[in-house]
Amino acid sequence: MSIQDERIKDQLKNLAATFMSHEGNRSSLITITNVVMSKDTKSATIFFTVFPEEYEKTALEFAKRKRSEFKHYVKEHVRFGRIPFIEFALDTGEKNRQRIDEISSTT
Repeated sequence: MSIQDERIKDQLKNLAATFMSHEGNRSSLITITNVVMSKDTKSATIFFTVFPEEYEKTALEFAKRKRSEFKHYVKEHVRFGRIPFIEFALDTGEKNRQRIDEISSTT
């Protein structure tokens, strides 16, 4: 992945964190953990975690509902040649890592 692609990923991650912070209703904490872009940079998946966990489904529905608004937000704040198609997903990898840490600390 090129330096420019890495920069785009970092910008998307920061913009997503800011956007979720401003648009959310503060009933849960949404943390952007990663951005994965396709090789052709036409699409990007933004991964996030939610605390408390019982709000994960609601937060995912919220993020998916706000995709078009987020894309408009990105257009206003950065100058990309082409803004990728944005998808939001729960970061189950991070959740699994935390569970492993929890199990390993109890033994």
